Amino acid sequence: MSQNLISLSLSPADEAALDEALTTLERIFAPFISLTPAQARSLTKMGDKSEPFCRQTVMVLDQNQSIVPPGFDFSEMKRDLATWSTLQPRLLRLRELLAKGEDTSMALGSDVITAALEGYTLMKLFGKSEGLETLREAMSVRKPNGKAKPKPAA
Repeated sequence: MSQNLISLSLSPADEAALDEALTTLERIFAPFISLTPAQARSLTKMGDKSEPFCRQTVMVLDQNQSIVPPGFDFSEMKRDLATWSTLQPRLLRLRELLAKGEDTSMALGSDVITAALEGYTLMKLFGKSEGLETLREAMSVRKPNGKAKPKPAA
């Protein structure tokens, strides 16, 4: 095998722990919402530059609650900001883990397809003498970037 980007296997205990962790995350994320792309586009978003503005507004309103009208749910605003602040570092960790998982999956898949193409080449070279020609021909239909050549009409 000419390529081996990663050599990894998960023990049954690691698989069980990963599944348990995912189950825990699914339970915790159950009350979270999913927005449609249109909903996400239409929202006013808080970013790096507007976060300090939002925090300062909460602080000023907290110190001057007499200007907050009864219909303005200031306690909900504070709760939302606190939950947002709690989520941000955890979501960053999740994004980093997901990126590592996706990169690892891509590397594993690349190792497998590279080895499969090398193995297929070996079958082409030595298959006739080993009785693998029929199997190799059948596999050529599934080979990426290589379609089976049609057999000439008899």
